[in-house]
Amino acid sequence: MFRRKKKDEPTDAPQTPEASVDSAGADAPAAEASAPETSFAPSETSAAAESAASESGDASAKGNGATKKSRGNRVQKVGTVSSDKMQKTVVVRVDRQVLHPKYRRYVRRTSKFMAHDDLGATVGDRVRIVETRPQSAKKRWRVIEIVQKAAK
Repeated sequence: MFRRKKKDEPTDAPQTPEASVDSAGADAPAAEASAPETSFAPSETSAAAESAASESGDASAKGNGATKKSRGNRVQKVGTVSSDKMQKTVVVRVDRQVLHPKYRRYVRRTSKFMAHDDLGATVGDRVRIVETRPQSAKKRWRVIEIVQKAAK
């Protein structure tokens, strides 16, 4: 069987480099000369990393007014326009498939969203909508892109 070695017992592993530097008195000045170089190198890399981060960082983080404000990640959905009878509002039907918990089959679910439309989408168009502040009692989405026009 194997037995554990005690702390005082010598091991077969090689000694650490620190112990070998201490034992050799002639190499001590060379070790001191190399020490400032190693301590200076990490500060160089951290300074380079900070400058790279500031160059590639967000413009909004700098706080200047020249850039557009970031509004965060807003939910986007793609659906089909089912009604365009209102003046600047369309009704968008978004279909999705959900796994039924009991029968383990995919079931189609449909949601309807009222979206503000400045682009002039018509019935049958595939549009991309994005969430926005409430425009009215039922309208909380905005059309940002017409993905595909309806075939006429």
